[in-house]
Amino acid sequence: MSDPLQIPHEYYQQGDLTIGGISSQFFSFFDIITFVKHPNLMFIEDPVVVTKNYQHVLALVFAMKEINEDPRILPNVTLGFHIYDSYFNEKLTFQTTLNLLFSQKRTVPNYKCGTQKNLIAAIGGLDSKTTFYMATILSIYKIPQISYYLFGPSSAETHFPFLYRIVPNEENQYQGIVHLLLHFQWTWVGIVMLEDDRGENFLQTLMPMLSESGICTAFIDRMPLLTDFSEIITAHEGTVNTLQLVNNNKTVKTIILYAETQFSLFFIFLMYQVETDDKTNVTLGKVWIMTAQWDFPAIEFHKRFDREVFQGALSFAIHTNVVQEFHSFLLTVNPYSQHGDNFIRDFWEQAFSCLVTDPSVVGESTGGTCTGKEKLESLPGPFFEMSMTPQSYSVYNAVYAIAHALDAMDSWNQVHTAVTAVRSPHPYEVQLQNPNVSTNMNIMFLLTLHRFLRRISFNNTAGDLVSLNEKGELESGLDIINWVTFPNKSFSRVKIGRMDSWTLTDREFVINEDVITWHSMFNQTHPRSVCNDNCRPGSVRKKKEGEPFCCYDCDPCPKGKISKQTEMDICIKCPEDQYPNGDQDGCLPKVLHFLSYDDALSINLIFMALSFSVITALVLGIFIKHHNSPIVKANNRGLTYTLLIALLLCFLCSLLFIGQPQTIACLLRQTVFALIFTMAVSSVLAKTITVILAFMATQPGSRMRNWVGRRLAASIVFSCTVIQGALCTVWLLTAPPFPHLDMDTLAKEIVLECNEGSVPMFYSVLGYLGFLALVSFAVAFLARSLPSTFNEAKFITFSMLVFCSVWVSFVPTYLSTKGKYMVAVEIFSILSSSSGLLGCIFAPKCYIIALRPQLNCKENITRRNN
Repeated sequence: MSDPLQIPHEYYQQGDLTIGGISSQFFSFFDIITFVKHPNLMFIEDPVVVTKNYQHVLALVFAMKEINEDPRILPNVTLGFHIYDSYFNEKLTFQTTLNLLFSQKRTVPNYKCGTQKNLIAAIGGLDSKTTFYMATILSIYKIPQISYYLFGPSSAETHFPFLYRIVPNEENQYQGIVHLLLHFQWTWVGIVMLEDDRGENFLQTLMPMLSESGICTAFIDRMPLLTDFSEIITAHEGTVNTLQLVNNNKTVKTIILYAETQFSLFFIFLMYQVETDDKTNVTLGKVWIMTAQWDFPAIEFHKRFDREVFQGALSFAIHTNVVQEFHSFLLTVNPYSQHGDNFIRDFWEQAFSCLVTDPSVVGESTGGTCTGKEKLESLPGPFFEMSMTPQSYSVYNAVYAIAHALDAMDSWNQVHTAVTAVRSPHPYEVQLQNPNVSTNMNIMFLLTLHRFLRRISFNNTAGDLVSLNEKGELESGLDIINWVTFPNKSFSRVKIGRMDSWTLTDREFVINEDVITWHSMFNQTHPRSVCNDNCRPGSVRKKKEGEPFCCYDCDPCPKGKISKQTEMDICIKCPEDQYPNGDQDGCLPKVLHFLSYDDALSINLIFMALSFSVITALVLGIFIKHHNSPIVKANNRGLTYTLLIALLLCFLCSLLFIGQPQTIACLLRQTVFALIFTMAVSSVLAKTITVILAFMATQPGSRMRNWVGRRLAASIVFSCTVIQGALCTVWLLTAPPFPHLDMDTLAKEIVLECNEGSVPMFYSVLGYLGFLALVSFAVAFLARSLPSTFNEAKFITFSMLVFCSVWVSFVPTYLSTKGKYMVAVEIFSILSSSSGLLGCIFAPKCYIIALRPQLNCKENITRRNN
């Protein structure tokens, strides 16, 4: 068997029980395998150090130190640790995981040689690949593994039942991204992700959530997956395409970036390389939204890189709190005092650009030699942070979770019994040293530890509750971080909000915009990332053909509709009692619309009605005064009085149409009008028939003498009026008129009108009145040439012509008007037709009575008749 690969970086501290750890701090390079010698020997020295990640190691050491010094936790048990590095490489991850379980000198699975490390649990790793590489081996031996930054799918629990995650479920981040985009109203975004299964799973989960929330993507770009810096050259072209894609989409101000910490090292380097070699401007003026997997670590040759492109970036992170003594602990770290720590030498040399020499020359001012007086707090944030990072906070909680689980077991008297048991060979190992010693206690110990870890819940020293759910995931929220960069290539993480998704209440999303530092190109104002400007109130979105649903035109609302908010898809109607304002973004109350008494039009109509009423009354008075004169006595004096009274009532009944419609007014309007006009028209008809009968009675031998008289005229008027009265009675008893609010006729007013009730009865009443008028006109027209007293037949014909002309022209005029003007047209028609009858029939008679009394004599009547 050949010599194994020697792992240069480890940190070991012995204890009764050992907790293993796999960090991710070094990038190492491997030669191409030539099969000339064993590939394990191809490890190249002087690896590249991700200096920021050394804090993960220190967080584990610090947690161990606190636990061992705390008498309240495992008072009689000392915890030890053994930490290796994954080197961001799958082969070395498997190797170091096996080293945690078995001999360090020669790795032979299921054999332990030399000192027993009593491994009871392992912590790691930083990304999903490292975690699953570890779990593949640890799950065989039922070793509990707590990953401190695995945000992978929940299905990991099924494949690796002994794997725990001291981070929340990854899907919480998807909700957080959607909440963040909706909060800032960013509906037009781009997505850059890794070209692997994790990136595709991220995309398939996030895209439906974005669509449901009205957010669409301008582009989706997949970055090639890099596992080593040797692949940088092949990824160069892909990075150029990505940056060009981001630059060309000017309207996209928000970029969602999904990648793990390892990729951030490559991505930052590639952006700098593209800007330097290809003279391609690195995209500025964008808001980058990163998931919790992303970080801004740096390696030595990153020191010259400018991070202004990420100024104002937003990201999610595991909720952290201040661990009081950690800062003081970091101040004590020194490369010459960290016994057993093989990480610190390379870290210190690359962080401070010096060489760690033999301890005997410490403090001497030799050129390029580390004095040990260098301060970690002097390093920029990308290289080392003095506050505990989210990853370190997870490591810290992971150590305490194992300790609290052991402490809970200790209360059941199981730990001290197992301390001896775990020192015996593993249950799956070949028993070489003590073949007769039973290993059942090892199995029981590990299974019991799993049960206690599954339901662990405690408050850490920072005051936060650390609790794992039934899936082995941390029940905790996410912090929202704003990244602020500085000219010295450093940066600061500013906590601007939090999202709690594990509480019993609804999801809580809190963000403080006042403390956000945006990119300088936004002038510290809220950036906008939309495909086009929002549609203002008064307009609606109209989809553009062939474009995503976030891209649209804005069309104004059609007449009569409004949109009160921005980004409306449909216009809505106002309530019936309201109407749209001029901008069509709100509703105004409609006013009542009716022919009121104080209206100028009403005043004129009232004046006309009263004036004609007075004139009619004067005419009636004149006729009564001269009731014995021939001109009054001619052609039935009683009919004349009846017609004048009917005309007087016609003028007065028009007043019923003015004012706010009430129930009584609506009942009387049309019925009184119909009855009175029927009486007037039937009186005219009786007058005309009387003229005809009088002429026929003068013929020799005519029998019409018996029909000429007052009874016939009275009978005509009475019978015609009774028929109309019967129609009105049926109308009122079946479906009478009633007040009605017409909301639709006028856009800005509510028409208060009288609804006619039964439309057939209404038209029956008007039809009967029109029938009488046509009969009267026809009879008068036939009798126009007959000799009559004072040419009365001709005057009646002309008056009926005027009457019918008025009401024929009334129909189209009435139908073309709305609201109170319809009522005004009807009133005007009543006054016009009534005044036509009054003027045409009685004006000539009044002229003779008042101005030509000499013509008002019997001789004149006889002469005119002859």
